[in-house]
Amino acid sequence: MTEPRTDEAVFRDVLGHFASGITVVAALDGEEPVGFACQSFASLSLDPPLVMLSVGRSSTSWPRIERVGRFCVNILAADQQEICAALGARGGRKFASVPWHTSPHGTVVIDGALATVDCRLANVHEAGDHHIVTGEVTGLAARENAGPLLYYRSRYATATFAS
Repeated sequence: MTEPRTDEAVFRDVLGHFASGITVVAALDGEEPVGFACQSFASLSLDPPLVMLSVGRSSTSWPRIERVGRFCVNILAADQQEICAALGARGGRKFASVPWHTSPHGTVVIDGALATVDCRLANVHEAGDHHIVTGEVTGLAARENAGPLLYYRSRYATATFAS
């Protein structure tokens, strides 16, 4: 006996109750920055240091980043909603209004990001309508005195933390 398929709208609604941080995954394709907003990101392993992310198979940015073989996961700060919107858009010149610079590892770092995780592409696995990507961490940076940009129930959110 097969299980009934889960309704897509219910699936989105229920999983929308899980708050997540928002990142921008970005690389340099030649001289051009390429990237996308991503909320499916997590640490995976300490030894070796690995992270993982999920990217839709319909992404036009991911194949370019995959070819480069390295990328930076920029963890967005609470004041970077406009950057998330720009990098979450399809097509066009996503980086036209986004301040960025090149990392020592040759990836794209979003100015003002809460933290950055430089990676070398390790593996890509197909999973439904997404790819699960693992990256070997090659560099890390973080800034203090700022909060994260969160996504909860299809809206941006921020958090405050007691000292």
